[in-house]
Amino acid sequence: MSDGSGPNPRTAVDLSPMGWRQWFAIGITTALNALDGIDVLSVSYAAPGIARDWSLGPATIGWILSMELLGMALGSIVLGGVADRLGRRTTILASLVIMAVGMLGASHAAGVNELLSWRLLTGLGIGGMLPAINAVASELANNRWRNLAMSLMVIGYPLGGALGGLAVQRLYASGGTWRTVFEAGALLTVIFVPIVALLLVEPPAWLDKRKGLAAANRALHRLGLPAAETPSGPAEVRQVPLVAIFSPELRAATLTVTAAYFLHVTSFYFMIKWTPKIIAGLGYLPAQAAQTLALANVGGALGGTLLGLLALRFSVKRLTTLTLVGTFCAVGAMGLVPVRLDTLGALVFAAGFFGNAGIGGLYLLFADVFPTPMRGTGAGFAIGVGRGGAVIAPVLAGYLFSAGLNLSWVALALGTGSILAALLLANLRGANNPIQQGTIA
Repeated sequence: MSDGSGPNPRTAVDLSPMGWRQWFAIGITTALNALDGIDVLSVSYAAPGIARDWSLGPATIGWILSMELLGMALGSIVLGGVADRLGRRTTILASLVIMAVGMLGASHAAGVNELLSWRLLTGLGIGGMLPAINAVASELANNRWRNLAMSLMVIGYPLGGALGGLAVQRLYASGGTWRTVFEAGALLTVIFVPIVALLLVEPPAWLDKRKGLAAANRALHRLGLPAAETPSGPAEVRQVPLVAIFSPELRAATLTVTAAYFLHVTSFYFMIKWTPKIIAGLGYLPAQAAQTLALANVGGALGGTLLGLLALRFSVKRLTTLTLVGTFCAVGAMGLVPVRLDTLGALVFAAGFFGNAGIGGLYLLFADVFPTPMRGTGAGFAIGVGRGGAVIAPVLAGYLFSAGLNLSWVALALGTGSILAALLLANLRGANNPIQQGTIA
């Protein structure tokens, strides 16, 4: 019998060199997050056509833009814990099915209420998948490359949005409608089901806690890593209660990262959700509106990549704080510059660059703050509650526009979320982190 001094499933991953199988798994999480970007932003690309076909005002469009974000908030909270109990891969598969059904239903919606229901369902699936892929990327990467792996996963979202924008331009150019956008998203989502079922490896650390050392070693073998000799520790309880993330050791960090995420995504999702409608309202074609939003996602991909590289050497908290300040500047300036397509495109690019880098930094902080047994629950809570900001932003902007406020006031008001989030992170201390003391200071 082992004397307990050999590697366990967690250290087998943490301390071993990253092999191609692990990078391949990280690539799958990046692709899944890209799919999230396509599904979430599909309604942004479709919004000008929906408003035209159904003669809808800004307030109603705001609700349509927000509904899947409300579903994402609920899905992250409810299904985040499912990932801890039933497994990351099982949760991802269930989420993909829900997303596909929601996207297909939206393409056949006959009215506003029906469309709202289908978008809510789509959001539930997306919200359930986000904490799961966040946990997979963190738990399949070793200590040296974890921050970069997490950042690569995060930049999948803007990559998906950028590719989605290019695809929508082609769809519109070939005679497609807003319904075609949702149909294409449903088809792409279905394609990912067999990819995840056959190729994605369940993290050994989770298998060790839930199914035992033998199951963890089978996963380590698939990853090309050495077998573990001892379990990581005693088996966890059957369910991780939500109150666990509010223990004295975690409470301050939980509340801080959740509030910071809430405030930042308020600014980010105002820009992401309303840009196509703002551009179309200026008299430009839907294809031009889609192209402008694609710039935000290209910027987001670059910003997320750069943050991941810098996080290998510099403080994640400080890097994230700087990106939140940059987001405020870019979003707040949208209504203060000449209203031209090229000028707005440059600001949208900058807002995407800083905004998505900020989200990536916050995801890294989630991985630091919450230990493995409750990482899905903790990240799910932070993302779920934080998504409330994403829900509020498009609706609030719609009502502000309907009340007669111009873009300069609306952009400045919605942009303040990011600067408030930066102030919160200034008080986040590494002492609140029970896993890697000092890594977030």
